[in-house]
Amino acid sequence: MRTVQLQRDSSGSWHYLSESITLSNPLVLILGNRFLLEKEGVFEEVRDLFPSGHLVFGSSSGEIVAGAVNDEHITITAIEFEKSSFEIQTFNIHEVGDDSEKAGSTIIKKLTVEGLKHVFVLSEGSFVNGSALTKGMQGALPNVLITGGLCGDDARFEKTLASYNEAPKEGEIVVIGFYGETFEASFSIYGGWTPFGPERLITKSDGNILYEIDGKPALDLYKTYLGDKAQDLPGSALIYPLNVKSAENDQSFVRTILNIDEDKNAMILAGDVPEQSKVQLMMTNMDSIASASETAALRAMEGRNNPPQLALLISCIGRKLVLDQRIEEEVEEVMSVIGDDVVISGMYSYGEIAPFYGERSCKLHNQTMTITLISE
Repeated sequence: MRTVQLQRDSSGSWHYLSESITLSNPLVLILGNRFLLEKEGVFEEVRDLFPSGHLVFGSSSGEIVAGAVNDEHITITAIEFEKSSFEIQTFNIHEVGDDSEKAGSTIIKKLTVEGLKHVFVLSEGSFVNGSALTKGMQGALPNVLITGGLCGDDARFEKTLASYNEAPKEGEIVVIGFYGETFEASFSIYGGWTPFGPERLITKSDGNILYEIDGKPALDLYKTYLGDKAQDLPGSALIYPLNVKSAENDQSFVRTILNIDEDKNAMILAGDVPEQSKVQLMMTNMDSIASASETAALRAMEGRNNPPQLALLISCIGRKLVLDQRIEEEVEEVMSVIGDDVVISGMYSYGEIAPFYGERSCKLHNQTMTITLISE
């Protein structure tokens, strides 16, 4: 595996973060600020840099590269696989009327199944119901590890972009299938958030829209807990997500509130919140967030046959807001475990995709550090 990393800042200048070498038919991950990705000519610039590259774009809420986190940049990680191969497929969720489960099933079925070892997903994050997307993907491909994340747009929640070999656009879902006898992928997730307050019951919901808790309007109840911070919704909700325990999952999961509907007194979450599930508020602190990333890295390293060469980190925008000026600490915790020789790429997202620890069926997560370690 050979890699090249470089960045483009808001002035339009490209800077190499590694040695500038020529790669053959590389997988090129281009993650960056949505406004910069929308600028005219960006796709052509990247194509000029990598004429034979397979260009995968995704908007982020901050890019992770090496030990740094950047906001007003576009970050490129180009990877030449020497022993493995990959296949890329795309699908636009608007083609199925925003039916996320159908979109997940449809795009996964486009991949060649024979020899498929791992799937990495980079999905639009504005329209998709992430839990329905993962259900559709895993249902169509039950025995293959799937990880990845939903694109972001900082804390604006206006729109997200993704694409393959074309200018970034809305609604796009991209999947990368990896193949090869020696290809190895491992993963882990960990949050570091703690439930608090009374455990309540979800009495009315529809997919990812939460209407009632304990028979009372969900938004009113949530605002009561937030107090003065309620005036900053939906942004303030990123710091107080929900812990959900449902009959469908053995382990509880976290749901971030992406938006609110004042007219319906409801909250729109990143994924499904089934009725009759138990729910609690969650909170955290900087030290817990940073140490959780170390735990995720330790778990991702468990049982590997070979040292990792590439680490793909997908963390949540909510974690970024909590850590603030200490944001790079969680990346440094990961590096302390996997080593300085591993190439690091990734982003802050609107949702993380991976199985629970100890499981193989992918789910949507929020407020976690999700790590995918790759070698060939």
